Order: sequence, then C-alpha cells, then structure tokens
Amino acid sequence: MRFAFIDAWKEEWSVELLCKVMQVTSRGFRAWRVRPMSQRQRDDMVILAHIREQHRLSLESYGRPRMTEELQEEGLNVGHRRVGRLMRENDIKVIRTQKYKATTIARQAIAKQSAERGTVTIRSILRPTCWIRISQRLAPIRNGQVTSAISGPVKVGCISPSSLISTPAASSDGPSATA
Repeated sequence: MRFAFIDAWKEEWSVELLCKVMQVTSRGFRAWRVRPMSQRQRDDMVILAHIREQHRLSLESYGRPRMTEELQEEGLNVGHRRVGRLMRENDIKVIRTQKYKATTIARQAIAKQSAERGTVTIRSILRPTCWIRISQRLAPIRNGQVTSAISGPVKVGCISPSSLISTPAASSDGPSATA
C-alpha cells in the first residue's frame, strides 16, 4: 500500500520525499516497481476477466452467488468470497431492471371478495402457508364496515378472534343480541 501510494503521487512530489514521509527506502520502492506480479495476482486477473465476461453476458444481472456458480461451471476453482472481493474492488454490481415493491393488494382483494360473498378467509397462525375458509355469514356492509354476528362492526379484511366462533348466520338487521 505504501509503494502504491508513492507510485500514485510521484508526479506531484519527489520520490525521495514521499519515501521519507512513508518511512520506506527509495531502493525498496524501485525493487517493488520491477518485481513481477505474484501468482495470486495473475489468477485474480484471469478470474476478473471471466467475471466481466459473465457480467456482460448476463446483462449485468448476476450477483456474487450466481456468478460463483457460473465460474465453477466453466471449470475455475473459485470461492464466493474471492468472487465477491473481486466484484467489489472493481465496482461490478447488479443492475436491477425493476425495483421490488412489497404490496398488500392481493390480501386486500381477497378480504374484499370474501366480504362481498359473506364468507371469511383467514390465514392460519400455526401453518402460515395454509388458508382456512370459514363459511360464517356476515351481515351486509354498512358505512365501510362489515358487521359480525358476535362482535359487531369489523373492518373489512380483518378477522377478530370472536368471529371465528361458529354461530348461526347473522341477520341483515345488524348484530345479534343473543349470543
């Protein structure tokens, strides 16, 4: 790092002054300049060329994990940390074509449909991937709220624990007085 710094600034300052400031000898700096690249540096250059080619072929959509798989399929013995380091050092990043946007429109649509049909659809707490359908009749919507047979007004799309109890169908006059 010291020699690279001296090499970068030698146009503006003298090499002797930079070597004195960085506490290295000018002879060490000259030896560093003529020293050949190490085997690891040469390997990094080869891998970097493959990374750039795969990055271009993938339309800049491959990140570190997928890039590592592609390089291993090509027969290069490389790990994900090395690929990540080379991509980071050379500013090779994934270009996202679409931004991810989390929405709840699907859940709102399901809740609205179930309210219109008079049935309630909930998601199981024990198994989040399992949908349970309860065929409990709900009263008509009044002023943007559904009236439950037991607990009274319920927001559309929300299920209260009391609405899960099986009761006779609610009348259209409002909540039942007898429970």
